[in-house]
Amino acid sequence: MVLTTARTILRPFRLEDAPDLYAFSRDRRVADAAGWPPHESVADSRGIIATVFSAPNTFAVVERDSGRVIGSAGFTAKPRDGRETSDEIGYALHPDWWGRGIMTEVVEELLRFGFQDRGLEAVWCSHYADNTGSRRVIEKCGFSYVCEERLTDDTGEHLTRFYVLLRQQWKGAGRG
Repeated sequence: MVLTTARTILRPFRLEDAPDLYAFSRDRRVADAAGWPPHESVADSRGIIATVFSAPNTFAVVERDSGRVIGSAGFTAKPRDGRETSDEIGYALHPDWWGRGIMTEVVEELLRFGFQDRGLEAVWCSHYADNTGSRRVIEKCGFSYVCEERLTDDTGEHLTRFYVLLRQQWKGAGRG
């Protein structure tokens, strides 16, 4: 499965993407925001590609102009409501591309894919309370705030904010 946006190609990860993945996954700012330990080597990144990033509906975010992997995005299959017709979006982006609207573009395409192609009824998304960049992406894409909780992951305890977008809201915004 390959998806496209104006500036990116979303495609399955390949083992040869490991150096590009490592280039941004070793950055503590990215790792902390994503809730994973920073990658310590290209071999770590290769291992993540072979396991976590080999899951269905998980994509390498490839910049069209350079062909370089600049992020990861996809569905995590662990929605808050536990329904089969729901899924949760997660993403990470190389800091050199922050603030350019790229992840908003990517999430909009994932929403289209989720609602139109996968038949989802609800898509969830979350961010740590101090991650204003992710909050802006979530708000621009039309998600509605649901709640916040203190959660613990590989990087510690975080106040996490949860949002949902229902298919009818998405269609009502003229997207479907």
